[in-house]
Parts: sequence; structure tokens; C-alpha cells
Amino acid sequence: MAQQGIIEERCDILAKKIGIIVNPVAGIGGRVGLKGSDGEAILAKALELGAKPECPNKAVVAIKQFKDFKSEELIIYTFPKEMGEDEVRCAGLEPTVIGDIVSGHTTPADTERAAREMLALNVDLILFAGGDGTARNVLDAVGEEVAVLGVPGGCKIHSAVYAINPKTAGKLVMEFLLGKVRDVKESEVMDIDEDAFREGVLRARLYGYMKVPNEKKMVQNLKSGRGYAEEGALDLVARYIAFNLEKDVLYIMGPGSTVRGVMNKLDLSNTLLGVDLVYNNQVLANDVNEKEILGYLDKYAKAIIIITVIGGQGYLFGRGNQQLSPTVIRRVGLDNLKIIATKNKMFSLFAQPLLVDTGDEELNEELSGYARVIVGYGESVMFRIQS
Repeated sequence: MAQQGIIEERCDILAKKIGIIVNPVAGIGGRVGLKGSDGEAILAKALELGAKPECPNKAVVAIKQFKDFKSEELIIYTFPKEMGEDEVRCAGLEPTVIGDIVSGHTTPADTERAAREMLALNVDLILFAGGDGTARNVLDAVGEEVAVLGVPGGCKIHSAVYAINPKTAGKLVMEFLLGKVRDVKESEVMDIDEDAFREGVLRARLYGYMKVPNEKKMVQNLKSGRGYAEEGALDLVARYIAFNLEKDVLYIMGPGSTVRGVMNKLDLSNTLLGVDLVYNNQVLANDVNEKEILGYLDKYAKAIIIITVIGGQGYLFGRGNQQLSPTVIRRVGLDNLKIIATKNKMFSLFAQPLLVDTGDEELNEELSGYARVIVGYGESVMFRIQS
């Protein structure tokens, strides 16, 4: 018995402790075009439009990366049911469940409470799945007292505390717990006004800082804005695309100021932070969701998606354009994606690859490789895409 006690004590000493928090409704408004999930009214509307939770599945992808840890080497603390317990079990691991929730009615206060309880348990790291609002909740609870890492699961992810995709989140946690990544860095937590966002106004502010594992190839950058020097370069790109649209093709125009420049050249109404549909230089619909896009794809023989690159981060899919779902992308076809950006935006990536985080691992792999990016009037560069 004494020997057994010594073995158990050694296991306790050697075991790494991680806290896992899942915001089950994060990102639920993305594919139905609501650009967020903050607030009960928006959540109810999203469900009414047929939205389904995406964040829990992304959390499972991350947690599955812990499979190489033996049970005695890793203690996983999590909150009940959909806030982590279900996802950990789905990944084939056994959690230590703490706290309590009202299942089906989780709130930001639950996220804060979970983070505080995990901090009190002296976890080595808190892994949370959600969006910028979830990051704010975790920050309010733990500040910079413990290392954290986000699994990107929200609609708007401007903060620099998230891994580039769910699988990478799990891999980085493994490297951190195994001591392969030892340093942490202060990273920005940003948030935006969702009501203004839905009106096409991007109003972001710095909310604070949290500590994340310092591995820049695995953690996304802070989203950057566009300077006035970009106006001339943007005009060239927009003019080239607008003057070279094909006839009898359905154009699916993604979000962003670069794509808006094309719409302005065509003198068409547009949605800066949404998806619009254009056919023969006429707007068919503004600010469409995934279901509406699929409906139009049933009516037209050929479609092309025009998207731009998120400045500073390099994302093509999975950040602010969840309406362009894996189903939509596959229906359109990978050969019918047109990427546009200014030279300055591409150079600002400092040779880092473009990123995709569609929520479909197989599609991410199919999108990986090299793609042509139009950067001027008839000018293009080849850039590597990484999943």
C-alpha cells in the first residue's frame, strides 16, 4: 500500500493539468449571415434560421491531438455537458468535471466562472473554444495569471490569442505541455461592436492582453486595418476585376474592402461585411447566408467566388465569411475561386502562407498548395496556402 501511495504521488507530480472551456454557441450565426452570436435575441434568430453549433466540433478536433498523452500524464478539467465534458469524451478522453451549468442555457458568466475555477486548480494552460467574446470572458476571469490558447470557433476572430486552426491549437498545447514550447507572450484580445458590425461598420478596440504559448507559426496574428496609401493599389485591383467579369456567371462576392472596391467600380450596392451575389453586372441579392447561396447555385450553371485576404492574418476562409461554407465551396469548385488583394497587403504577411480554416479538415487539405492572387491590373503572384 505504501508503494502504491508513492506511485500515485509521483503521477500527481508528473501530470500536466489543462482546463478546457467550450462556448457551445460561438459562431452559430456565421453561416446564416448574422455575423455573430452575442445576445439571446441573435442566438434565437440563428436557431430559427436553421443554424447549427460549429464550435463544439472544432473543440473536438483540437482535443483529439492529446491522444498521445497517457491518462496518468494529463489531467483535464472541464465544465459539464456542452461546455467541455461532451467534447472531451467525444475525443476519446476522460475529463475531471467541475462546476455546474444549466444545460442548454449557458452564458458568458459560465465561461468566466469556469476559467476562475481552473485558475484556482493551478492548471498549466486553459484551452478555450469560441470567438472574441469568449476571449474577453476568459480575460475578465484570469487576466495574465495563466497561459491560455483559443480554438477558433467564432464568427469574428480579431484577437491574437487563437491558434491558426483547431488542429494546430491541439498540437501547440501538446508542445507547450511537453516543454517543446516554453515561452509565453502577451497577445491582444480584441472585440467589436456586433450591432455596428451587422450594419457594415467595423468598430474594434483593444480589450486587454493574455499570455499565449510563443510559437508564431501556430498562432494567428492580430487583424490589421487598411491605410490610406492602399487606395491607389486597391483601385487598380478593383478596376481589373470589374472590367473582366464573365457573362452568364454567378459571382459570389465575399466580405472586405477590396471586394467592395470591385462592387463600387460596377456601381452596385454591396455589403462590406457580408456576401453579395452578382450576375451580368446586376445584384441578385445582398448579404446572403449559406442557405440562400446554395439556392442560387441550383439555378446557375457556373459560379465564381471572389474573396480577399484578411490583412495581417492571411485568412481566406473561416474568418468573417462562414457563409462561404465547405458545402458552398465544393459546389462552386476549387478551380472557381478568385483571390484578390493589394501588393501591400500581401507584403505585410512577410512571406507567411495564406490560411484556410473552413471547419472541414479534408477541404482544408484540398485547398492547400499554391494559388494565384491578383494584386494589380493584370498582375498576380503565387502564394502558398496552408491548412
